[in-house]
Amino acid sequence: MTAIEAGPATAATVRAALRAAVDTLPAPARTVAGYHRGWLDEHGAPADAPAGKSIRPAFVLAAARATGGRGDPVPAAVAVELVHDFSLLHDDVMDGDRTRRHRPTAWTVFGVGPAVLAGDALLTLALDLLRPHGAAATVLAAAVQELIDGQLTDLAFEERNDVTLDECLAMADGKTAALLGCSTALGAILAGAEPERVRVLMRAGRELGLAFQIVDDLLGIWGDPAVTGKPVGADLARRKKTIPVVAALTSGTPAGAELAARYAGTGELDTRAAAQLVAASGAQAWCHDRIAELRDRAVQRIRAAGSGDPTDLLALARRVTERRS
Repeated sequence: MTAIEAGPATAATVRAALRAAVDTLPAPARTVAGYHRGWLDEHGAPADAPAGKSIRPAFVLAAARATGGRGDPVPAAVAVELVHDFSLLHDDVMDGDRTRRHRPTAWTVFGVGPAVLAGDALLTLALDLLRPHGAAATVLAAAVQELIDGQLTDLAFEERNDVTLDECLAMADGKTAALLGCSTALGAILAGAEPERVRVLMRAGRELGLAFQIVDDLLGIWGDPAVTGKPVGADLARRKKTIPVVAALTSGTPAGAELAARYAGTGELDTRAAAQLVAASGAQAWCHDRIAELRDRAVQRIRAAGSGDPTDLLALARRVTERRS
């Protein structure tokens, strides 16, 4: 999936509005955010680097069309992408990731403090954009709180060896699914949809968000770095409790037990061997089954909730669960 898959005119409108919003930030934060987005180089000069897939804005626009498209969803599309960028800037610092989108991460270029503060500026800007839209701002703020709670839980998992699969899925529901569910809800809200349609599309978005995270975790183990832009096996090297890993650790299989022993060690982890153990435990297959189940449930909700054209939203449901990057 590339860019905002919502028709060229609408995609261009969102990109222009996003750039205009970021340009209102103070210069230091604007430079960090512009670098993270791929618009600027480390000196603040124009650049043309990869800027991400803009999946969440696409869901906003598609949900608005699925519910009749009577309003302007662009402010919400911009706001959810700003929140996503806030989370990525902070994630890279917390995880120590040095590469994103085939470039050095912002904190490695500008320092930890400027990267964190730029993320904070993006979050504030996002909430400010939706302030005139009342209920939409409340929905976004609630999603951010869930995102932060999920991230805190994820960090806490690093200190535990007894994480259950249910706990891991609940963490991902907050850390990732909440914002995607928020995206579909905001599209419906700004399109003037009835509260029940908003709730159904939020649920569908959350299901697709959880499926998206499972796919992301699988790509973190088996993805092609040339495509994903991130080092292969980085999560395994940090002994991170991702969904496939926890599914393996709690599988009750010999492969899961061996992976647990290796995760409990302190030396450098053989990531290739660890990946083989995850697959041998059945966790990889379980993840693919779970992705399909979540997608099918979301598709049923989308078809049931629409009062407009659900074509784009249904296509996005398929693409986020079949992606390779």
